Amino acid sequence: MKLDTDLYSPDTYQAGIPHEAFAKLRAECPVYFQEVPGAKGFWVITHHEDIIEISKNPAVFSSWRGGSNIEDYENDDLDQIRFLMTNMDPPQHAKYRRLVGKGFTPRMVAAMAPKIRAQVDDIFDRAIPMGRCDFVREVAAELPLRVIADLIGVPQEDRGKIFDWSNRLIGFDDPEFQTSLEDGRMAAAEMWFYANELAESRAGEEGEDLVRMLLNAELDGEKLTEMEFDAFFLLLSVAGNETTRNAISGGLLALLEHPTQFERLKADPSLIPTAVEEMLRWVSPLIYFRRTATQDTVIRGQAIKENDKVCLFYHSANRDEAVYDNPQTFDIGRDPNPHLSFGVGEHFCLGASLARLELQIFFEELLKRAPDIELDGPIRRLRSNFINGYKALPVRFPSAG
Repeated sequence: MKLDTDLYSPDTYQAGIPHEAFAKLRAECPVYFQEVPGAKGFWVITHHEDIIEISKNPAVFSSWRGGSNIEDYENDDLDQIRFLMTNMDPPQHAKYRRLVGKGFTPRMVAAMAPKIRAQVDDIFDRAIPMGRCDFVREVAAELPLRVIADLIGVPQEDRGKIFDWSNRLIGFDDPEFQTSLEDGRMAAAEMWFYANELAESRAGEEGEDLVRMLLNAELDGEKLTEMEFDAFFLLLSVAGNETTRNAISGGLLALLEHPTQFERLKADPSLIPTAVEEMLRWVSPLIYFRRTATQDTVIRGQAIKENDKVCLFYHSANRDEAVYDNPQTFDIGRDPNPHLSFGVGEHFCLGASLARLELQIFFEELLKRAPDIELDGPIRRLRSNFINGYKALPVRFPSAG
């Protein structure tokens, strides 16, 4: 089978997620090989069930062997990205996850709720009187940036630096954010330099922010190396802000594009928890993660060779007809909703509970502060085959006058 849609090209996703192509693959070719001009192609996994099975089998489908992105890296670059937890396998991954997980205990996440609500109020206090704004930059980006700055102990006045570095690291296929691979390396280097300065200023201090926690932690009796600390800082800074930013932006857009559901939510705010889960399913901020086969194997009767790239497409899983009734319908009351937007298995998102809390508080306050919010022009999507993101979402607040 040969699709008309190129599931590798970032241009495809800038136009919108190709849901029709994924539906066709689920029906006719659930394990599909996507060719890549001038490079090694990859297997496209489209079914919810298969993505769960692969995610729970790191011995056969490795994150470490080739990294979690489609691109094949030079050995030096691959060695560096293996310091990121997303590119680790057991038992190394479990050790590092236990370490960072101390910052995401239910107690610590719950304790952040009052501060998150205060931050949301302040964001709306600034945005609503403007009458109109770019929702992505002025609102959606602000909340996770402020929360992650608090979490990792970055001064609030430096959160703009995190925003810039994140855009350059994640927006590597979008010329508005990055013009070359070298610029991405520069963004990482700038972030690592900043992390080292922060580490020097906090060395020996006690405290509950993640920087102090990581500096004082030990793995197998040893402190984290400089590279290990830098990698943690980068991952927490970028992963903690990009995905939540786009979940908020995409969640609002879903409500605005489905006014009946928006009115239903205004009439019954108790639906916010299920509405948030439906936004996460609908938006799926992360398009895919890659695994690499460690041996010859078979998926749904399709032979997979050792070192083949296997990519798990979460948008397809989240609209799988075998799992969901009416999967192409946005339903804020959908329950159950076993979406895979936070991943599954050992790499399930560490910050999932924090992201859910941010989204729930944000939309609770939106209903109170700006229930009449409207689109105010064309949206601009990120050119990326990795992040389902928005660069601009112009809105207006009619009640602001």
